[in-house]
Order: sequence, then C-alpha cells, then structure tokens
Amino acid sequence: MTSGACSRILRPVSELRWFVAHTRPRREKKLVEHCQRHGIAATLPCYKSAHKYRGKMVVFQKPLFPGYVFLQLEPGQKDAVRQNDHVANLLDVFDQETLRRQLEDILLALEMDLEVRLAPSIGEGMRVRIKAGPLRGVEGWVEHRYGRATVLLRLDFISQAAAVKLDADLLEPT
Repeated sequence: MTSGACSRILRPVSELRWFVAHTRPRREKKLVEHCQRHGIAATLPCYKSAHKYRGKMVVFQKPLFPGYVFLQLEPGQKDAVRQNDHVANLLDVFDQETLRRQLEDILLALEMDLEVRLAPSIGEGMRVRIKAGPLRGVEGWVEHRYGRATVLLRLDFISQAAAVKLDADLLEPT
C-alpha cells in the first residue's frame, strides 16, 4: 500500500464540514485512495511501524486510529461517501472546532516524527501543557511510565487518544 494514503494535511477550506468515516475492517487506506480519486478531502493519521523480515527491516505506515478516516465534505458528497463499499458508517461531528483542533495536535506530533502510538483508553491523570519543543502549547493528560511521561492527545469524538512520550521537564500543569 502506498504511503500516500496516509494523509496528514488538513484542507483549510472552512465551509467544508468534518465527518468521521467508520470503515470496514482494514479498509482505511482504500477509502483514502478512493477519496483522493474523487476530490474528497480525507485525513488518515498514520505512524511508522518497523518489522524485521528475513534480516531485512521493513517500515510500514499504519493507521493510528484503526477503523476511522476523517473527512471534510461538501454538502453533496455525503451520500456518495456513505454508499462506498469501504464505509460501514458515516458519523456526524457536532463540535467541529474541537475535532479540528484535536486532530491538528495529533497530526503535528506525527509530523514532528515523535513516538506516537494509539492509547485506546484515556487514563486518569494530570492535565498538562507542553512548554517546549515541537509540540509547545499543546495540552494533554499524563500517565507516568518508567521516568518518561506519556502525554495523551485526546480525540474525544471517537473516544480515543494518541500517546506521545516526552521528558517530564517539558511539561507544566494547566
């Protein structure tokens, strides 16, 4: 699968509304490719995953949130996406601004090539703001593990989070 399917660019056109496509299993990249062919703005946050096969290191782009593709749609595109074979359900986003901001924070962490992984459940912990580095100003929740802090960048709409490992001295309470 081409890495072009892992889109990280948000379309700045403000009149487009955000929707979240819940895909059929393992169809995220196929949906993004379909959207690209039809001029639909699709965002699929992906992280790098390296595996060793017969002594050779192979790097894959894996969806950070399996089963979800983030779409910006014009009013007439909704039905076409809903009828696509790759889509199980098209979810309406009521808080457009929160989804956009949270998705941008996660995409920024991925673009900075930080170690970002899926954090399926949001743990209890302290809310923090990152005070230095490429994610300066981003807020999240902390879980401590082995001397480094794991900051959870939440994506409330799908009740998931991306976990970024940072040194504790880069964080401050909010």
